[in-house]
Amino acid sequence: MSEHIATPRTTAVILAGGTGQRVGLSIPKQLLKIAGKSVIEHTLTTFEHADSIDDIIVLMAQGYVPDIEKIVAKAGLKKVVKVIEGGATRNDTTERAIAAVGEGLAEGEDRNVLFHDAVRPLLSQRVIDDCVRALDRYQAVDVAIPSADTIIVTRTHGDDGEFITDVPDRSRLRRGQTPQAFKLSTIRRAYEVAAGDPNFQATDDCSVVLKYLPDVPIHVVAGDEFNMKVTQPVDVFIADKLFQLASGAAPAQAGEDAYRDLFTGKTVVVFGGSYGIGKDIADLAERYGATSFPLGRSTTGTHVENPEHVDDALSAAYAQTGRVDYVINTAGVLRIGKLAETDNATVEEALRVNYLAPVQIARASYKYLAETRGQLLLYTSSSYTRGRAEYSLYSSTKAAMVNLTQALSDEWAADGIRVNCLNPERTATPMRVKAFGEEPAGTLLSSEAVARASLDVLVSDLTGHVIDVRQQDPTAPAHAAGGFEQALAAVLDRQGGM
Repeated sequence: MSEHIATPRTTAVILAGGTGQRVGLSIPKQLLKIAGKSVIEHTLTTFEHADSIDDIIVLMAQGYVPDIEKIVAKAGLKKVVKVIEGGATRNDTTERAIAAVGEGLAEGEDRNVLFHDAVRPLLSQRVIDDCVRALDRYQAVDVAIPSADTIIVTRTHGDDGEFITDVPDRSRLRRGQTPQAFKLSTIRRAYEVAAGDPNFQATDDCSVVLKYLPDVPIHVVAGDEFNMKVTQPVDVFIADKLFQLASGAAPAQAGEDAYRDLFTGKTVVVFGGSYGIGKDIADLAERYGATSFPLGRSTTGTHVENPEHVDDALSAAYAQTGRVDYVINTAGVLRIGKLAETDNATVEEALRVNYLAPVQIARASYKYLAETRGQLLLYTSSSYTRGRAEYSLYSSTKAAMVNLTQALSDEWAADGIRVNCLNPERTATPMRVKAFGEEPAGTLLSSEAVARASLDVLVSDLTGHVIDVRQQDPTAPAHAAGGFEQALAAVLDRQGGM
């Protein structure tokens, strides 16, 4: 009988020693806020959710360890076991990481270790899993993508500037990313050998293995165009937009029993609950044991643009049940027409219902949701990514919902309130029928499908996410489906909204 070999534990080491000077910041760039969270929190959350990662160690810029400890505590990141200061150089930082990973290991015990740049916050689960799987066969693993640009080699000639000396074959060139993955024993040995070189200076860890352990093959895992590094000022803008275009990871659909366990005894308040998505959410939540309050102008006389109506509805729900766990706003108006030809009353209606009402609902909901550590769920439209002719008011107010979601999720995180935003593709609702008329059967999402996706988001631990609900797979966001190309295709494919 063959002896069973236990799978080694896998530690993610997040290298966060950058200072932010190239981005023009007075704080480390990994602390910069993008899409409502610091860059490093996005990165840490990705590894927290990776099933193939057992624990996380952070190597932070000197003087900023307390900042990371606060982020970890606030976000509830349970896999982060150590936050320590990095060294003065990349070499020193990696050596400290190697020592930290090796602490407490028995003699002969090995460990998988992934080194990842903190300022690559858009890393996919697929790349992490591929790296860990590759360590079953190899001792060193790099992540790389083909180069779309021609690479040139230059030489400086006095005061005349640079001149091309070579143009390598692009088909063999790759752009290196992180993580870089190793058996702990391998990367430790590489650095031990390198220590004997008085001129040793590392720019990345695979180059250390390549130079000082030339007999160790370094396997290459396919990277992802999404896995960009926030280094230059333009990268901050690009990363922020990518977070908006590539939806947050939607949770898997719960089963019937799970829905009952999660919703029994909860209070759900739905503004815009007279019909369509809002009514379906209220009905489903009620079916699974919640007390639902579907509110709308045609059924309860509730006008979302009236702050007093919103306050009264929430206080009545609280008075009846003693709690408010979820507040959902699906109310909206969609008026088609050229802006120059739109009268003032229509403009004011769009702003009051589509923008000011969600703001008022958020303000009024805060005290109730803080008490239950509940969730506010808003809705946007695919038109938020690019305003379209003849419904400029609708698309611009829906873009505002994305920013409101991301801002409030950060503002309310300390109170345990989650804030998310659903982005359904074209959905069969009375509002859409009124605006566009009858459309071919099968080309639209059903309102019940969007309602079920909404319930899954309500019971998840997500916050600050914009979640696509698409007809092909209502719970699969473009980013999770396979990278930049799929997300871009999804953006280009979006036509209209709910």
